Amino acid sequence: RDAMEAPGLIDFLNASWTPYHATYRACETLKAHGYVELNEARDDWRALVVPGGKYFYTRNASAVVAFAVGGKYRAGDGFVIVGAHTDSPCPKLKPNTRCEDGGAVRLRVQPYGGGLWHTWFDRDLGLAGRVVLKRKSTGEILHRLVKVDRAVCRIPTLAIHLDRGVNDGFKVNFQQHMAPILASSVKAALEKPVAAAAATTSTAKDEGEGDKPSSMANERHHPLFLKLIADELGCEPDEIVDFDLQLCDTQPSAIGGAQNEFIFSGRLDNLVSCYTSLRALIETTTDEALKDASGIRMIMHFDHEEVGSESSSGAAGAMTTDSVRRITAALNPQNTIEGLDERTRRASFCVSSDMAHALHPNYADRHEPGHAPKMHGGLVIKHNANQRYATDAITAFMFRELGERAGVPVQEFVVRSDTGCGSTIGPIFSTRTGIRTVDVGAAQLSMHSIREMCGVDDIDHAVKHLAATFTHFASLDAQLIVDGAIGDLCRPCDMFETTELKMSLDADARRDDLRTYADTPTKS
Repeated sequence: RDAMEAPGLIDFLNASWTPYHATYRACETLKAHGYVELNEARDDWRALVVPGGKYFYTRNASAVVAFAVGGKYRAGDGFVIVGAHTDSPCPKLKPNTRCEDGGAVRLRVQPYGGGLWHTWFDRDLGLAGRVVLKRKSTGEILHRLVKVDRAVCRIPTLAIHLDRGVNDGFKVNFQQHMAPILASSVKAALEKPVAAAAATTSTAKDEGEGDKPSSMANERHHPLFLKLIADELGCEPDEIVDFDLQLCDTQPSAIGGAQNEFIFSGRLDNLVSCYTSLRALIETTTDEALKDASGIRMIMHFDHEEVGSESSSGAAGAMTTDSVRRITAALNPQNTIEGLDERTRRASFCVSSDMAHALHPNYADRHEPGHAPKMHGGLVIKHNANQRYATDAITAFMFRELGERAGVPVQEFVVRSDTGCGSTIGPIFSTRTGIRTVDVGAAQLSMHSIREMCGVDDIDHAVKHLAATFTHFASLDAQLIVDGAIGDLCRPCDMFETTELKMSLDADARRDDLRTYADTPTKS
């Protein structure tokens, strides 16, 4: 079967080297499909957010929230949310990058997240992220994205002749081994006269401004590095006042395998979830789809999941609760309903979408035998008794049922009992908001490597499954009553011990098929 969604994912991956670029690409896609950008600080949402409307906003330019309001929204209707994260493990540049020794100009880097760092050796690396500029002529301060998409640096391995035991085990010392080589010292020296000339002509805008940016920058960063970034931005090197930059693999993402059944790329964890949730939201929020819809359909792409989510743009921050509270308030400016925010949350549902571990055929013993997901097998529901995942019986059933309605397969995952378990934004999100949550993800291999792989079919499965969640959750939720019906569900023990008594609920509860026992025939 031809892959419908995979080519779009490849384009998204190649454009999204950093959380900033992933957020930007998502916003461009949303705008192209009629979504209106909101500003958290300046806009009055009560005048903008209405039933039938589609909106998005960003935080820190590295996280995005997009939502569409059903045309038949009523106060108390819930949100259906798919949460994902934009960040992936990588080497990030330190505040002072300048490092010159051993005949080479290197960049000082630090680890972000838990990467498989040995996979970063001997790769053609570029640079990407965001930069803060201060224009010399006007004093204007600008925030810009940058992407140096050619091979400008490399982390070389040590030759086996100098490390004969390397194949018996290599432990990466990030401080000692991971500084990439940018240039040879001899060639880099040719750039110094250019930088010196720029520093001489640079003047402070006001008297008493202090050290010139160029003088300060050259102490912290090599002139060649600054010129490299400046050339990409079309600015002067001494106009760069700060940045958030990371190393990136320049090899493009690709579809591969003997039958073109795999996707080979960096950052599959978790840009696959960002892309598929974005596609599902767009598919289910056309004007026609929203006309008769109730509730609110939303995606939340957070930053900093790989380092604990504790930031203003992470799932552990206020962004999770701010969004639900503010949107609900904007839609109900004259609210007189008691507990509207709390009611809305209890009517809501979140899918925490983050990649899952596929069965590795070379390491099958590392997997729980009864729960070994495979690529092409559909989204994986993740379980953990110690709440490392937010899934429970109710949320797992609901997500599985929604997949069945969409006609897509579903798999289950639990880690071996003698192995530690990772986590996701799921437990954080459900704890902060009180919203029912299920943890799921597409199966992949080589998680946290510079180059990962997953199945082409699972991209289609994910979009269909998440689209069905947006479309059908409300009707499914109306059929399954868990809380607020304890009196109907609990009966004295003797009711079930008396053989002559029919095991059925009372007549008032009989209207709900999911809470009615089958009649038990009496003895003759």
